Amino acid sequence: MAEQSYQQRKTEMESAAEVSNELERRKRMKLLVYALAFAIFQTIVILVFSLTVMRIKNPKFRILSVTVEDLKAAATNPPYFNIKLNAQVAVKNTNFGHFKFQNTTISFDYGGAGAGVGDAFVGKGRSKARSTKKMNVTVELNSNNIMNNSSLRTDIESGFLALTCHSKLSGKVQLMKLIKKKKSAEMRCAMVVNLVTKAVQDIKCQ
Repeated sequence: MAEQSYQQRKTEMESAAEVSNELERRKRMKLLVYALAFAIFQTIVILVFSLTVMRIKNPKFRILSVTVEDLKAAATNPPYFNIKLNAQVAVKNTNFGHFKFQNTTISFDYGGAGAGVGDAFVGKGRSKARSTKKMNVTVELNSNNIMNNSSLRTDIESGFLALTCHSKLSGKVQLMKLIKKKKSAEMRCAMVVNLVTKAVQDIKCQ
C-alpha cells in the first residue's frame, strides 16, 4: 500500500509539473507573439512616418490671378506700352513642417522678343505646414528694353500681348524644430494681356 501510495503521489507531482511547464511554455509563447506583433507595428509606424512626415518636398510657387490697374499702349513709331499689374501669388507647402523663404523677385518678359519688361518684389515670409500662403504683389511693366519694334507693333495692333514670368523662391523647411532642410520653389508662368478689355487671361503655370 505504501509503495502504491508513493507511486501515485509521484505520478501526481510529475503530472502537476508537466502542467506547470506547459502553462509556462504557453505564457512564454504569448509574450513572444506580443513582442513580435509590437515590433511589426513599430516598424510599420516608422515606415509610414518616414514616407510621409519625414519626406520633404519642394513647395510650389504659382501666380493665381492678375488684374490690370493701369494700361497704356499704342502702335506708334516706336510702339510702346506701360502696364501696372496686381498679381496674387501663392506658396503651396505640402510638408509637415513650415517653409520659411527669403526675398525674391518675379521677372516678367515680353513673349515676342524675350526681353525683360519688369520685376515684382516678393518679401520674405513663412508658409505654414500643409497650407498655402497667398500674397499680393504689384509690378510696373514697360517696353523700354524691347528692340523688335515690328513684332511689338503687330502685337499691339492685334490687341494681345504675350508675357512670361519666372522666379525662384529659396528657403528652408523645418520639422519639429529639429530638422531643417534647404528647399526652393520655382515659378514659370505664361499669360496674355488683352489690351482691349484691359484684362489678363490664359494664365498657365508649371
